[in-house]
Amino acid sequence: MTRPLASGRPRHAALTLIAAAAIALSGCSAATGGGTGGGAAGGSEITVAGTYAIDSLDPGSPTGGSATGTQLASQAIFSRLVRPRPDGSLEGDLATAWKPDASATQWTFTLRQGVKFSDGKPLTADDVVASFKRLLELKSTNAANFAGYTMTATSPAEVVLKAAKPDAAVPYKLAIFYVLPRSLTGEDPAFFQHPVGSGPFKVEKFDPSGTLVLVPNPDHYGGAPRLGRVTIRKMPELAARMTALRTGEVDLIWGIPDDQLAELQRDSKLTVGTVPSTAVFTMWFNSSAPALKEAKVRRALWQAVDFATIIKRLYPQSGTLADAPVSPVTLGYVPQEPVRYDPAAAKAALKAAGFDFSAKLRLQFANAEFRPFNQAIVSDLQKIGVQVDLLEKEQAVFTKDLLALNWDINFQQLSNPTFDAANTLGRLYPCAAKRNGYCNPELDKLLAAAGASANPDERVKLYGEASKIIWQDAVGMFPMAVKYAYAWNRRVTGVTPDPNGLPNFAGMQVSGS
Repeated sequence: MTRPLASGRPRHAALTLIAAAAIALSGCSAATGGGTGGGAAGGSEITVAGTYAIDSLDPGSPTGGSATGTQLASQAIFSRLVRPRPDGSLEGDLATAWKPDASATQWTFTLRQGVKFSDGKPLTADDVVASFKRLLELKSTNAANFAGYTMTATSPAEVVLKAAKPDAAVPYKLAIFYVLPRSLTGEDPAFFQHPVGSGPFKVEKFDPSGTLVLVPNPDHYGGAPRLGRVTIRKMPELAARMTALRTGEVDLIWGIPDDQLAELQRDSKLTVGTVPSTAVFTMWFNSSAPALKEAKVRRALWQAVDFATIIKRLYPQSGTLADAPVSPVTLGYVPQEPVRYDPAAAKAALKAAGFDFSAKLRLQFANAEFRPFNQAIVSDLQKIGVQVDLLEKEQAVFTKDLLALNWDINFQQLSNPTFDAANTLGRLYPCAAKRNGYCNPELDKLLAAAGASANPDERVKLYGEASKIIWQDAVGMFPMAVKYAYAWNRRVTGVTPDPNGLPNFAGMQVSGS
């Protein structure tokens, strides 16, 4: 990671500015597609290949709404009140300004005028409110960020969100809240085969088994994107993505491991770019499993893995040893004392705790690109006699088992699209979340206080204290902070590597088209 970002001071300043006054924005920016329109007439097309499936286009889905593939598609098809820039600061999408009251318990959002859905119908405050209510009713994963919140339309061009406690993170939490037509209620798979949205693109074709085809939305408030078509293909195998990029079958790939970067950088037809990300390799222990209930056992298992060497071997450019449960570019990051690799001490601690070395732990993960990393972990654990079943699962099965706690160790590259620890620490680690079998009332109090504070410096301090508990109790292992690498065909311009692995296609175009 780039160390100047570690202090997080630019993020503090951004939040302070948001909490102090309304943020007024111009009617269009480069991120919206340039506002010139007409680009679709050029017929320019690109094909991109991601590592993850787009199983659903419903950002409010209670099971898959927060999945990376769904988020990638949603930001192209739908609009948000606000959206993060690549540096983590916010800009308006449907909202032109927003401001809190003195206590930060009430936030007022002024809506952009003249916005239409892709079916030509106007988007109003009623659509925003209905979408928020649907999010809560479906109990989407993002809904946990808004427990007890209400939203009302005070005029066709204004909505007010009320929270039970002060919440300075509201705008950041809304970065993954998408607005849909108010006529949509409940889960509606038919609607999401050909969804109506107000984003820069429309859906031409959606095949959950592997392909999403997007075309420009001529009614987008910023003008139609310059690309005539974007085809997003699921291509989980790295070798297939690399070959497809070199042959021109695809124009953009990301999630590229270090050992492949040099070869791509030597290719004159390609551009390679990297960006510090919000992602941390996160390996939760299931604290509700009998073998993993004690913190000393979990910490001993962490101590048994030589993550520094594994990272140096597999991710020398794009990975650094993590020193907190969140990345340095996230508001709420506070570094913790590293866990020292000591396999002898780890084995002794496990024996002292009565650990059953004959039982097998289940380590689950999805996506083939993470196979070597997890294989290395299994190898290190086996060196001290800990047996592990390595379970590589399809994304849908992985997600189902994750929520059901049907695992002992769970590997995820956990990103934070809001750039705020409220969305990770505050959402995933309280007792009520039931995400990893861990429950600590002291941690709950700290997380609640951090979420309620309107002071950004106080929030960071409290999240730091919460991180210390999570770290010392080894709720999980937090091996690596991630830098994302992108590579694209030089004919494609306007590519900005995104810290969450969610490239924005609206600003891209093909040279000469």
